[in-house]
Amino acid sequence: MKAASKQVALDEVHILWTSEGMSCDGDTVSVTAATLPSLEDVLLGYVPGLPKVHLHNKVLAKEVGDEFMAAFHQADRDELGPFIFVVEGSIPNERINGDGYWTSMGNDPATGEPITVNQWIDRLAPKAWAVVAIGTCAAYGGIHAMAGNPTGCMGLTDYLGRDFRSAGGMPIVNVPGCPVQPDNFMETLTWLLYQAAGSAPMIPLDDMFRPTWLFGKTVHEGCDRAGYYEQGDFAQDYNSPKCLVRVGCWGPVVNCNVTKRGWMDGVGGCPNVGGICIGCTMPGFPDKFMPFMDQPPGSALSATLAGGYGTLIRGLRSITNRAANKEPKWRHNRRKLTSGYDPRWGNR
Repeated sequence: MKAASKQVALDEVHILWTSEGMSCDGDTVSVTAATLPSLEDVLLGYVPGLPKVHLHNKVLAKEVGDEFMAAFHQADRDELGPFIFVVEGSIPNERINGDGYWTSMGNDPATGEPITVNQWIDRLAPKAWAVVAIGTCAAYGGIHAMAGNPTGCMGLTDYLGRDFRSAGGMPIVNVPGCPVQPDNFMETLTWLLYQAAGSAPMIPLDDMFRPTWLFGKTVHEGCDRAGYYEQGDFAQDYNSPKCLVRVGCWGPVVNCNVTKRGWMDGVGGCPNVGGICIGCTMPGFPDKFMPFMDQPPGSALSATLAGGYGTLIRGLRSITNRAANKEPKWRHNRRKLTSGYDPRWGNR
């Protein structure tokens, strides 16, 4: 997806991060484990070429109360300077809140009344240089937006609309995950910061506004267990190291790189460590992936077909393995050389 970017190099950027949507703060906690780069490296200026970055996140801030909220109010009054607006948590529908409100962040200085997250989004999103939805709840609604919820929750794209463009000329940047894979978010943020500094092109996004290089492949394509699927060799329970499709894994159809990237410093990734993929990075999560731990639609047919094909493949591979799993016959300690050596270029 392409959009017109306003190429004005920025040397200082604030990050206004609200997790006051319907959120467990899990994405914030997850990002503290990032290493490529780490959040600390970005904030301390250890990544060459980035603007100076100021982070305003309630979980990681030392300020509290009005002191913490000051930056948000300054941004609302156009007094803060360029900022990236990070939204964590799904967005409730405040039009159906009855006599109260679903969620808020801080109070209005003039009235003392709570300011809802929806109001903050209305005020700050159009002024932000970039708007980032971190985690599946913010990107697509996630757990809080599942069928039967009373809040009318939705993702940021549902709330602002697909035609929304930030002050930097970009659509919403969605980095899904429940929670987000830490390096996926930090890599996306780093791209945006380089773009803000004038050192990177427009961030490439797919039609669901996800970074293409992170979500262009499926879980299955990077899975440590994918070879077992090809051989039609499936796990029957969760203690097996084989392919987990028959016990509920959605990996073959889910856009996510966690099996390739790992979770922390290259280690982990749900199916790699024995957990089935439940589709948590997908726009249809969780409704379209339930009930969890049941075979996904079509998996029985695909597993059956793979089983027939895999039986042949396993047989052929076993023949090759047996032949290659011993030394060649010309390696011996006898008086006659049988390696086929022919000294045609030397003395006979």
